[in-house]
Amino acid sequence: MALNITRGAVPKAQKVIVYGPEGVGKTSFAAKFPDPLFIDTEGSTEHYDVARTETPRSWPMLLDQVREVKETRPCATLVIDTADWAEQLAVRHVCDEKSWKSIEDPGYGKGYTFVVEEFGKLLNLLSDVAEAGVNVVLTAHAAVRKFDQPDEAASYNRWALALIDAAKMSNAAKAKEWADAVLFANYETIVEVVGEGKGAKGKARGGQKRVLHAQHHACWDAKNRWGLPPQVPLDFAQIAAFVPAAPAASRIRAASASVPARPAAPAAPPAKTAPAAPTAPAAAAPAPAAPAAPKPVQSIVFADDGSVVSDTAKSKAAGLPDFWAPALQLMERDGVTLDDIVANAVYRRHFTPDTPVENYPEDYVLGGIVAQWDKCVANIKAIREEAEPVPFGAPDMTKI
Repeated sequence: MALNITRGAVPKAQKVIVYGPEGVGKTSFAAKFPDPLFIDTEGSTEHYDVARTETPRSWPMLLDQVREVKETRPCATLVIDTADWAEQLAVRHVCDEKSWKSIEDPGYGKGYTFVVEEFGKLLNLLSDVAEAGVNVVLTAHAAVRKFDQPDEAASYNRWALALIDAAKMSNAAKAKEWADAVLFANYETIVEVVGEGKGAKGKARGGQKRVLHAQHHACWDAKNRWGLPPQVPLDFAQIAAFVPAAPAASRIRAASASVPARPAAPAAPPAKTAPAAPTAPAAAAPAPAAPAAPKPVQSIVFADDGSVVSDTAKSKAAGLPDFWAPALQLMERDGVTLDDIVANAVYRRHFTPDTPVENYPEDYVLGGIVAQWDKCVANIKAIREEAEPVPFGAPDMTKI
């Protein structure tokens, strides 16, 4: 077989991790990437004019949002803000799925093994997003941790990703291996020694200038494949030349140009005569009566930016406890009603038909519905198919 050998740099979407202490400007920095779309897991973008999805309240919802970005490519950069809060969704998902009260319940660190496996699924999906031409940015908080260097007798403190990081299981290590660049954002602080001998004390000054560390140091993890110097100002212009926007943008334009429904829009000028008739607004007057019937789950309105209406408000609007919020989010996405949930619970003999859904316990909603969502949807589809009436005159396939 002949080898297909190429040479030179290959332009591709970049995978970047930006981490640092709270308030240093990670979200602001990520917002400068080309055409960013935020999956805001912690609600940190509410004061920014950025595009965002609704806040994922469950691990399956987060994975589905990433899959949707991979398939539709609605942006040039996907930003997950933040990775450590996303990791907490994975922890809660594993606990609900295994019926654990804490990730420490199984002992010997076994619980963290499942979390690392789940987090690996997210990184694999994000790699698929990058292969589709969309840049991926993970922001994360930083934590000071003790580090034992193998070739030294003493240990020392250093900045590290605030992710699970153990000897045999480490989301932090996986994330750093996955990324093209790991950038540590921090305040430039100078420590001066005041005094002499045992009475000497350190006095810090500065702390106003924000910088980006792009190379490894004993006090932090960082790397880049762009040839950046060890330290640059915290400004996107410093890395703009290495972050392509054309691959994703060109594919999006090509996809939108291939949609035949758009050219049909010019045929709408005759319809412009309709607004001239004042009867159309009058017909819209009965519309307020529609919100008066919020029984189906689908009637619950989700805010476009994911922050105007809280998930707690969604639960209360449906007359359910607050812990129903993750389930309601999945139900709204997949067109599942409360009647479907009841039918599934009765089918699996978990509850009787006359048990109100608001009486379902929290561990059942989170562990039996949210954590087992794919199985629930499959059961609901089977129940719906069984309930469909046989067309008149159709043969009874059970007797053939």
